[in-house]
Amino acid sequence: MGYSSLQACVADLERNGHLIRIKEEVDPYLQMAAIHLRVFEHQGPAILFENVKGSKFPAVSNLFGTLDRSKFIFRDTLDKVKTLVDIKNDPIKAIKNPFKYANVGLTALSALPMKVGRRSAPISFGRTRISELPQVVNWPMDGGPFVTMPQVYTEDMDKPGIMNANLGMYRIQLAGNEYVLNNEIGLHYQLHRGIGVHQTKANAKGQPLKVSIFVGGPPSHPVAAVMPLPEGLSEMTFGGALGNRRFRYFYDDEGFCISAEADFVITGTVMPHENKPEGPFGDHLGYYSLTHPFPLMKVHNVYHRKDAIWSFTVVGRPPQEDTSFGALIHEIAGSALPQEIPGLVAVNAVDAAGVHPLLFAIGSERYTPYLNERRPQEILTIANHILGKNQLSLAKYLFIAAKEDDPELDIHDIGGFLKHILQRVDLTRDLHFYTKTTIDTLDYSGSGLNSGSKVAITVAGSIKRELWNELPAWFSLPRPFSGFKMAMPGVLAVEVPKNITTSDMPLMLEILEEALSDKELNGLPLVVLCDDAAFTAQNINNLVWVTFTRSNPSHDIYGIGSFTEHKHWGCTGPLIIDARIKPHHAPVLEKDPATEKLVDKMGEKGGALYGII
Repeated sequence: MGYSSLQACVADLERNGHLIRIKEEVDPYLQMAAIHLRVFEHQGPAILFENVKGSKFPAVSNLFGTLDRSKFIFRDTLDKVKTLVDIKNDPIKAIKNPFKYANVGLTALSALPMKVGRRSAPISFGRTRISELPQVVNWPMDGGPFVTMPQVYTEDMDKPGIMNANLGMYRIQLAGNEYVLNNEIGLHYQLHRGIGVHQTKANAKGQPLKVSIFVGGPPSHPVAAVMPLPEGLSEMTFGGALGNRRFRYFYDDEGFCISAEADFVITGTVMPHENKPEGPFGDHLGYYSLTHPFPLMKVHNVYHRKDAIWSFTVVGRPPQEDTSFGALIHEIAGSALPQEIPGLVAVNAVDAAGVHPLLFAIGSERYTPYLNERRPQEILTIANHILGKNQLSLAKYLFIAAKEDDPELDIHDIGGFLKHILQRVDLTRDLHFYTKTTIDTLDYSGSGLNSGSKVAITVAGSIKRELWNELPAWFSLPRPFSGFKMAMPGVLAVEVPKNITTSDMPLMLEILEEALSDKELNGLPLVVLCDDAAFTAQNINNLVWVTFTRSNPSHDIYGIGSFTEHKHWGCTGPLIIDARIKPHHAPVLEKDPATEKLVDKMGEKGGALYGII
């Protein structure tokens, strides 16, 4: 639908049974987030909070909480936009199939941004202050209220103008820490973000970077802010195409770009090298990102439209609403990346493992088709390409398989894909480490902020082992290993007492080596050391979350019969990953019990959430 506003989208969702209203007063401190999390958990509707404590503005969340609802919102444009992205990656298709792609011209027309008069723009209705916005705090240890569904707009100083601008979704801290209320806010962004290029240029010139933060507006705009678009396709043009309505904008008296149909716009400047502490913030890995210096934005103005609605989301351990965002992105642009990397068939940033920590990929293995037995060659080249590609370069673990070994292999089937890898991996050959490199800013398993390691596990060839489905009767482990449980075929979760420190690991490995080195363990290629074996082995999502969010490959991968040969590390026995929580790791997100009881009551008969949660 060509929604002209967030209000139009909310009304359409409500008419069609995709939205509920909560009329009673709700507290933006923890309660709104807790309601959102519970409704999302039950795959419930979007939520309009009509009465937000401490603010005159209503708020909406869970708009994109299910893929079906996202498809409903963009039901008239989704196929056309998928075609547009497809054509952008391979223009020859339009030449070969002119009738099939005849509607692309009309889609492209709606993609062109439109400059409008300031007086007629809805956003020009009024002004407010940061303190009057809904002060939504999601998790108990958060450093303050955050904007969690922003569209952060910046321009390239060397190439000003909307067609070379960047629109990204980076969290914004509205208050707390050392920020001067109403005058200063925190701007957090991670590595490999377009805004970083713009700030680097501004710093080099010694000039302030103008930043405009849009909140709300047509729903295609926040989707555009998170889309990994092909080079040369701007977020504003994509937002126009997806929304079937041109992105409308103007510049205010201070030279800030203003989204004419946004619900709110916060403008401000970031001075070179001027930072303040930002965080903590409960993030999408399922842990807090801690307090660190990030750019300080000095607030100039806060605009809002008439009947403005504050848009927010809640992130935490997956799956969350951003999981559905990811599904929508894959729906639109799933075929784009394989076209950019020769030989790549498919790649998946595994949501259950926090997205960036773990990638699954399938590639072609065509280097030596004249040999009977395949071995990783081309897929290793593809792996290097993947780990050098934009945000994929932040991954820690990359498992890549050859499509020739199983044409039906599915990167979204976590258990099936891992089983394929474990059946075929040669632990003496297939592990390739990258040390002292960059990882996700939000990942605290590494050796410092943004610092850690990676490992690519490249698998090609026939099945080498039959995986254990259960432990043999003779299997046992000595003290101090207090418990163990099969997590999936070929993977054993082993509980380690909490008093065992990292410095004790050499001794622990000696004990394991002595207990296992003379045993036949070919069916057990992976052992995961953890704090709670029952939790880790409970389901596949727990297994990948624990294993890959709590380990740094170079520091936490060991093996029975390990060796280093000409700088290459391998092992002859089971691979061991130490996935225990270490002292330098960030705290796990935990809900507030008192707030959960309030939400429980809302789910009782007569409550606003009765029949939904």
